[in-house]
Amino acid sequence: MQQPMTPPEPEPQNPYTAPHVATSALVTIDVQRDFLSEAPYGVPGTTEILPALRRTVSAFRAAGRPVVHVVRLYEEGGGNADLVRRQLLESGVRIAAPGTPGSEPAGGIVPEGAPALDAKLLLSGRPQRLGPHDYVVFKPRWGAFYHTCLEELLRELGVDTLVFAGCNLPNCPRASIIQASERDFRVALVRDAVSRVTDSALTELAGIGVAILDTEALEGLLAGSAASGRLTTR
Repeated sequence: MQQPMTPPEPEPQNPYTAPHVATSALVTIDVQRDFLSEAPYGVPGTTEILPALRRTVSAFRAAGRPVVHVVRLYEEGGGNADLVRRQLLESGVRIAAPGTPGSEPAGGIVPEGAPALDAKLLLSGRPQRLGPHDYVVFKPRWGAFYHTCLEELLRELGVDTLVFAGCNLPNCPRASIIQASERDFRVALVRDAVSRVTDSALTELAGIGVAILDTEALEGLLAGSAASGRLTTR
């Protein structure tokens, strides 16, 4: 009778990239109503990740760690949009337009009783505080660090580890992850709390030192962060 194979020992984590729970922050990307699956110009699969994302956000708040919501705000005519989207916005289509319901975060993502987005403040390049642990930052392009105050905010908060989630992996989360890595942040991705995820993308991100986690594991790690002090991959 063939004996069961012994599972391989997990590879040791790289001390330079292993995420640290005690100095971590969650970064949600473009989780706004106009980008949900059912919206006219929404991203397929984004509504479906909301339950996992809500759990992830709640776990960070319960652990007393920062949550930064990075959003888009497309001005009328699309003058502040990526080139690939300007023709659509010039035609009169309004997506995540400042002051509209569609620009607001999806339900259950920001703290209960949080104020509406302050478009004027955000478009000026300053962060908006939404609660004891929550902030909002506007980004004008794919990456969350491009012409934004995000890095300054994170450094002020003493963060060295970024955990990413949101909409949608091939575009803005991936660009933001690359930018975070270039700035020597330790980086993790919550694979069940990001839309349009693929196995090949996860393999590629792991290859540049990104820790791939799921919501259940992350909840346990955050709950036990006082004892462990470090995130581990599964």
